Parts: sequence; structure tokens; C-alpha cells
Amino acid sequence: MTTDDAREPADDDGDAGGLGERERALLAVERRSWPGPGAKERAVREGLGLSPTRYYQLLNALLDDPRALAHDPVTVNRLRRVRAEKQGRR
Repeated sequence: MTTDDAREPADDDGDAGGLGERERALLAVERRSWPGPGAKERAVREGLGLSPTRYYQLLNALLDDPRALAHDPVTVNRLRRVRAEKQGRR
């Protein structure tokens, strides 16, 4: 893991309170549809240089960031609903 991987999403270089490049890339991955199992994880490793585990850690933290909601409310609200449903089943 590089030092970039250890940073929290809010630490990325964003413009005037906006999201950083990596944060926007995380949300872009979630906006896409994936053809089959493993394709998304492969894209995360190759495109973002993150392990799937680290990707989901960063994504989960990003869902609680109001800047992410302002940037992509449809994706963030969908992911929040999915997360809440999973937590409700536990």
C-alpha cells in the first residue's frame, strides 16, 4: 500500500471544497454497470491502483461526505440505500 492509499478521501486535492480526482473516480466506477463477476474488481486494481478492500473502505467513507452528495446525488443516495439495507439485515 502506498502513502496515497492511506489518505482519507477528504485529503485528495479538490478545488474549493469540491471532490478530488480520486474521489470522483471512485464515484465514476460506481456509476458504471459491470458485465460480470470480477470485472469491477479488475477495473479497480488496474484503473485506480487500489485493492478491492481499500476501494470499498474509501467508498464507504466517501458516502458520508456531503461533497460527494453534492457532486453525484443519484449515485451516493443509491449506495447509501444499499448500505442501509445491508446493515438492516445484520
